[in-house]
Amino acid sequence: MRKTALAGFAAAFLLPTFAFAQQVSQERIVAGLGKLQGAAPIVDVELLRQEAMNGSGKEMSGLPNWSKVARLPQMVVEIAFANDSIAIEPESYRTLGMIADALHHPNLWAYKFLVVGHTSSTGSDQHNLELSQQRAEAIKEILSTTFAVDAGRLYTVGVGEYFPIDGSNAKAADNRRVQLYNLGVFTKKQ
Repeated sequence: MRKTALAGFAAAFLLPTFAFAQQVSQERIVAGLGKLQGAAPIVDVELLRQEAMNGSGKEMSGLPNWSKVARLPQMVVEIAFANDSIAIEPESYRTLGMIADALHHPNLWAYKFLVVGHTSSTGSDQHNLELSQQRAEAIKEILSTTFAVDAGRLYTVGVGEYFPIDGSNAKAADNRRVQLYNLGVFTKKQ
């Protein structure tokens, strides 16, 4: 049953970094997240959170720890949430299923990943930071409980509205997204 649900995910949207939506396959997710070139930088998730909170109005790549993350393989994923909520819309489960299949792929099973939540600017800064963190955690929860991705392989951080794709329209739906980064940290296969 899981394979059937996951196969339908191909109709969902995955975005290469800051590009328009396109249809992709599990193979493209694996290839995109697996392109780790050289040794990955050591990333402190708590420092990323602090920089996100203090980095309003700055480019993500200009912040010291986020500049490290920017060099890692990543995918930008469109996940539909209910308005101002962490409830994931049913049509996004296909997307999550394909991501889970990719994370179970032999080329990626040993890596850890950072799930970064984003929001548009329709709420207050503090509300958007909290909502984006909760959404990133909701993605982690679904991947680990529904799709059996080891929760120890997933880290979360919410950045609110601070790093928009569409900077000219901070309220744009494109800014509501989730990014996945391959942290390049190996885990032991159980």
